[in-house]
Amino acid sequence: MGALETVTVAMVAGALRVSTPFLFVSLGECLTERSGRINLGNEGVLVLGAMVGYATSYHSGSPWLGIVAAALAGAVLGAVHGGTCSLARVNDVAMGIAVMLAGTGIAFFFGKPYVQPSAPQLPRIPLGFWATAPQVRSALEVSPLFFLGIAAAFALHWFLRATRAGLRVRIVGDSADAARALGLSIDRVRLLATVAGSALAGIGGSFLSLSYPGSWNEGLSSGQGLMAVALVVFARWNPLYCAVAALIFGAAGALGPSLQTVGVTKGYYLFYAAPYVLTLVILAATVRPGRALRGMPGELSIGR
Repeated sequence: MGALETVTVAMVAGALRVSTPFLFVSLGECLTERSGRINLGNEGVLVLGAMVGYATSYHSGSPWLGIVAAALAGAVLGAVHGGTCSLARVNDVAMGIAVMLAGTGIAFFFGKPYVQPSAPQLPRIPLGFWATAPQVRSALEVSPLFFLGIAAAFALHWFLRATRAGLRVRIVGDSADAARALGLSIDRVRLLATVAGSALAGIGGSFLSLSYPGSWNEGLSSGQGLMAVALVVFARWNPLYCAVAALIFGAAGALGPSLQTVGVTKGYYLFYAAPYVLTLVILAATVRPGRALRGMPGELSIGR
């Protein structure tokens, strides 16, 4: 293959891999924010989910049990965040930062014994079976979590648009006064949305340790949980757009490794900053004082 074809295949394969944690965290944050609450603690949920998933897979021998354990760990942190934010005079953003620090601290403390051991990894689906080049076949081995994430995007879109529970989430997120008039429990709806959203973020964390890069260490997340907030804004709080935005962020994250595959080594590390630069560009282009964001829930704290 030529250099262009090699970079293209590497970026496509990298996008499918790198986008998966973005996909789950952004879907979780989308659900939480649609209820009128922001959760910056998903960065801590992502790291804790990676550690718990890896440790569970190591001890049980089943990476699928690791994913379940990661989701449960995320749900617990989500319950802490949601329950505390239901109290009077508790700020969502400040509490989210506290949860982020707590999640990463707990993961680092209890995860030290699992830095060296090797845990069973998730199987991969060979999308490159048609190729004759072994490099292409290896690059296009995709985790089943990617397809589960795409399915989750469609399921969440259907849930918000076509179910009574989804309508309640949207009403609570758009207008607290309307929710009270209908007799809805605002705190309960937001708590459940935060718990479910954090569980999705925990699954995203398990992907990092059980699929790609497939190990546990303290620098595993690289701020993906925080970037998911910008991704949700870019996606205009639409789960299907979150999937598209996750692929874009994933492709940006795969840019540096893709260039390395064709021998571009001088200054390649600058391209590793592409996701962070993209985050800043998106925020600068979409979030402006006095400008309403289409699709933003009316009760969301960043909009007031």
